[in-house]
Amino acid sequence: MIRTEKNGNVWTIVHSRFAEARNAMDPRSADDLVVAFSEFDADPEARVAVLWGEGGAFCAGWDLKYASSLTDRDQFDAEIVRGLAFPTGANPAPRGPLGPTRLELSKPVIAAVEGPAVAGGMELALWCDVRVLAEDAYFGVYCRRWGIPLLDGGTVRLPRLVGQGRAMEIILTGRQVPADEALRIGLCEQVTASGNARAAAEEMAHEIARFPQAAVRADRRSVLETYGQPVREAMRREWHNGVEAHYQEGADGAGRFAAGRGRHGDFAEI
Repeated sequence: MIRTEKNGNVWTIVHSRFAEARNAMDPRSADDLVVAFSEFDADPEARVAVLWGEGGAFCAGWDLKYASSLTDRDQFDAEIVRGLAFPTGANPAPRGPLGPTRLELSKPVIAAVEGPAVAGGMELALWCDVRVLAEDAYFGVYCRRWGIPLLDGGTVRLPRLVGQGRAMEIILTGRQVPADEALRIGLCEQVTASGNARAAAEEMAHEIARFPQAAVRADRRSVLETYGQPVREAMRREWHNGVEAHYQEGADGAGRFAAGRGRHGDFAEI
């Protein structure tokens, strides 16, 4: 169902339920995804992850065929609803229905999207930091047809990417959002040829992985933590996140520049 393929500091986490469900999510896959991403975040050698759905579909959302097999209401509630409710206080959030959508990782994740990323699959892609789409891939709140709401952060993350009005239209109509539109409105960051999403995402991942990582993670953390804060508080948070990374890596980086590396915007020799 879920496997991890490692290439140096880049981990590609593969979801493989295409044959039976176009990579729709079931509880076992959701649990295994949480384990895979938790291991990625904890491994000191891992720097960037790519999430890819094998077989030509990123994720068709929650497996409705599985859900429909839970004919007893108590069983359905126990497996799908009650077990995923947020606890009170400082207790950590449980996994989302699609798995890692409530995890707050310290490292970047790139979604490599082929084919459909719809309903909860769209929410899973929104959880990632960056989305690379094949030219024939698409998003859509397809669960609109079945009376199933967004429960994996879709109503939270989509407006942050594309704005409230456009997010509202996409959510309420459930329509398909093709790759070219997704790029235009900020719902993805790169469109590539069909069948090339994984390779393009891994290329980006290796580019990010070769940089000094304390600064990469500090800047990523600041982007996530300061969203919606007043400017002064956001600047304070940015300083707090960045100054430690600066002391860890900045002096060495300045020394490499002084020695002639990376002059005139060169990113190759750093």
